[in-house]
Amino acid sequence: MDDILVLASIGSDLAQMGKDTAHTFGVKWPLFLAQVLNFIIVATLLYFFAYKRVLAMLAERRERIAEGLANADKIKAELAKAEAQRQEILTQANVHASQLIEEARTAAARLQEQETQKAVATAEQIVAKAREAAALDHARMLSELKREVGRLVVQTTATVTGKILTPEDQRRLAEETAKQVTK
Repeated sequence: MDDILVLASIGSDLAQMGKDTAHTFGVKWPLFLAQVLNFIIVATLLYFFAYKRVLAMLAERRERIAEGLANADKIKAELAKAEAQRQEILTQANVHASQLIEEARTAAARLQEQETQKAVATAEQIVAKAREAAALDHARMLSELKREVGRLVVQTTATVTGKILTPEDQRRLAEETAKQVTK
C-alpha cells in the first residue's frame, strides 16, 4: 500500500508541476483546448482528403516498383537463358564447323591421292608411249641403216670390182651386210 501512496504523491507533484509550468508560460486553457480541437479537425481532414490519397499513391508506386523489379529479374533470367543458349549454339556451330573442316581435309587428301595416282598413271602411259615410239623409231632407223649400208656395200662392191652385180648378188650382199650390222 505504501507503493500506492508513493505513486499518488508523485502524481500530485507532477500535476502541481504542470500547473506551475502552464502558469509560468501563460497557458490559457480555453484557448489551448480550442487549438487542440482545431488541430484534431485539421489533422482528420488532412488524413481523409490528402494523407489517404498520398498513401494510396505511394502504395501504388510501391507496387509498380515491385513489378518493375520483378520484371527486371525476369528479364535478367531470360537474358541469362538466352546467353546460355547462344553459347550452346556457338559451341555446336564450332563443333559442326570443325567436323566440316575435317571432312573437307579428308576429301581433299583423298582427291589429291586420286589425282596423284591419275598423274602417275598418265606419266607411266606417256613414258610407255615414248618408249614404244623410241623403239619404233629405233627399229625404223635400224631398218633404214641396214638398207643404206646394204646399198652402200653393193655400190662399193660394184665400184671396187668394176662389174655389174645381178639382183641376186645384190640381195645376197645386202643380207650378209644386214647380218653383220645386227651383230
